[in-house]
Amino acid sequence: MGPSAELVLFAGPCVIEDHKTTLSIARFLKQMTSELGIPFVFKASYDKANRTSLQSYRGPGMRAGLEILSSIKNELSIPILSDVHTRSEVESAAQVLDIIQIPAFLCRQTDLILEVARTGKPVNIKKGQFLSPWDMFQVTEKITSTGNRQILLTERGSMFGYSNLVVDFRSIKIMQDTGFPVIFDATHSVQLPGGSGKSSGGQREFAPLLAKAAVAAGADGIFIEVHPDPDHAKCDGPNSLPLTSLHDLISRLKAIRRLVIEVDSSGETAYGTSDCDR
Repeated sequence: MGPSAELVLFAGPCVIEDHKTTLSIARFLKQMTSELGIPFVFKASYDKANRTSLQSYRGPGMRAGLEILSSIKNELSIPILSDVHTRSEVESAAQVLDIIQIPAFLCRQTDLILEVARTGKPVNIKKGQFLSPWDMFQVTEKITSTGNRQILLTERGSMFGYSNLVVDFRSIKIMQDTGFPVIFDATHSVQLPGGSGKSSGGQREFAPLLAKAAVAAGADGIFIEVHPDPDHAKCDGPNSLPLTSLHDLISRLKAIRRLVIEVDSSGETAYGTSDCDR
């Protein structure tokens, strides 16, 4: 990954609902990204420990979830990403996952970050919606203190009042100044945290717009949660995209990425050279 590399897609369901559904989604995404020539990492959570309500579906749990992810990884030969919430999960998760993710709400939990970093595995750490992009410099220092420099940073919006998020696209460049790639989470950025009372709401119709803006701003990858039937998904359905919409969106994102690389390599800005620049 880097300024002249292909855009990377991180995609999958919010949570593992069952083996059959998760495998079907992964197989669809592998075929689509293969056709489009897009590097792909499959993501799915085995336990969503930060759900709004006690009654919300969390997933199959660590042991069963990792077994499902391991099976999918081996059957489809694809890299797998999932998140951990406690230090006690890390050793088991590292045996299956290719990338270990630290959720946004836990991005300042030093002991968890260090435990994950010490596995030597690539770490994707989401910027908490309560942090500024420059706060992530301190987070990366925690990881690199272990000697691990395989770091991805993910932008997922900032709190804007209650139950709303807004994206400041300056954060992509600011976080890239850490020296590490920056991913844009297009679907969590349109989430409405707690917006439905006992669950989070979302505005999935704006996710493609934000994804295109992020790629134009130089994001190295896009993170998208998808589902065959988002309206009936057990987690984050309101901000997840239907599988049927992905091919066209990813094709457009790939085209935007190529244009950004061409413009950057030419040394020109997208809006041309003004008299003030001469």
